[in-house]
Amino acid sequence: MERYEKSLDAELKTVYRERKKYDDSVNLINQTLASFLDKQQEAAQRMFPHYFERYKTDGVEFNMYIGESISRERSFDPIYLQNLRIWQLLVICDMELRFNQLKPDHSMSLDIASLVLVHSSPLSVHFRMDEKQFDVEGAYNARYEIIKKRVDKAHIKGTKDRITQPGYLAIIYSQEQEAREYRQYIKFLQTKAYLGKEVEDVALEDLQGISGLRALRVPISYQERNTDKSALTVDEILQGISETS
Repeated sequence: MERYEKSLDAELKTVYRERKKYDDSVNLINQTLASFLDKQQEAAQRMFPHYFERYKTDGVEFNMYIGESISRERSFDPIYLQNLRIWQLLVICDMELRFNQLKPDHSMSLDIASLVLVHSSPLSVHFRMDEKQFDVEGAYNARYEIIKKRVDKAHIKGTKDRITQPGYLAIIYSQEQEAREYRQYIKFLQTKAYLGKEVEDVALEDLQGISGLRALRVPISYQERNTDKSALTVDEILQGISETS
């Protein structure tokens, strides 16, 4: 009994050793990656003002909304959306690399998996003054919110294989034009060793109230590079894509 009581956490009054290792590791990962993401977001805002929303979950989750109504000083052009999509892929690759560099320092062996949900249809959003945040309006637009909550646990159709896997980037899409656009980004990032060579294009299982989703899944390269200042800029990638198209 005395040995048990000495093992209790002073505040929680429970045996908390292994769970504490897990919680400390998750907190370290989230704090490091969130800090890196916030720093990179400062540069992204200079491309075109947009609404960036990062959630505090068991991982690092964020939304980006861009459109004419968000900025009164600048006119919106689809090229700014393209810029943000490229920025997102770059930052995710660098976050994965940063996590890989931290793994030897973790008290527990953990992995992460990265997912991008592409949504090209315009959304109606309004700012809720009471909660100081944007909300998506309308029944069709709400479908986007439902997909976000469920898609990370989806399996490849006809298998038990989760679409999110450690070491891979999954890009969920619903329109073929989205797949064509992202294949261009992937192709260029492959030439710069940000992503691996093999690209899977798979159908996802039907989820409750959701069907017809597909995903591009590509391995992430952990080749060393300076993650404080990415070797590639968005302008360089846009130029490279135009040259290889």
